Amino acid sequence: MAVDSAPLESLREDRVIAVVRGSRVADPAGLARTFVANGIRCVEYTFTIPDILSAIRASTDGGALVGAGTVLVPEQARQAIDAGARFVVTPTVRADVVDTCLDLDVPVILGAFSPTEVRTAVEVGAAAVKLFPARVGGPEYIRDLLAPFPDLSLIPSGGVGPENLRSYLDAGALAVYIGTSLAPPDAVESGNLREIARRAALIRTALQTPA
Repeated sequence: MAVDSAPLESLREDRVIAVVRGSRVADPAGLARTFVANGIRCVEYTFTIPDILSAIRASTDGGALVGAGTVLVPEQARQAIDAGARFVVTPTVRADVVDTCLDLDVPVILGAFSPTEVRTAVEVGAAAVKLFPARVGGPEYIRDLLAPFPDLSLIPSGGVGPENLRSYLDAGALAVYIGTSLAPPDAVESGNLREIARRAALIRTALQTPA
């Protein structure tokens, strides 16, 4: 089998990954449906959530492409994929996690920041690079990296919200990670889907507005 291309294809169209954090996810299935209804199909649950595997299992129906984030070791990747994760995200360059995921035909997004880290991530098999913390260099850093590496698929994370996401995309980012400004932990933990839908609508408006 070939590595699942659906997550990256969706990112090229939607331009956003929703990152979910919190002490619990009150309604994972409803949360995923809320994102999809607002044009955000890639949803990442991080391993900082105590019951992440249950959240992944509950969210796999309804059109969402559910992934696992903050993956530190291969065993976490295997567990997430067994639960239904369609992509895996690490905070650092982890070749061992890449090997595990590619054996299971699941794409990996590796976290990196410096030019050397970014290039290494690509060389070990990353489908895309999570550029973190993006706020350090801002959109201009995206342009700087793409000058020597024009084929990079960069997804900035950290400090990205509706007020600046367009600038990152216009600088050449494949997509952007949006966390608390889209899904604040208190809304995730209480199941306040109306508030999350309101924030998702703001994101979609920002995507359609020139910088």
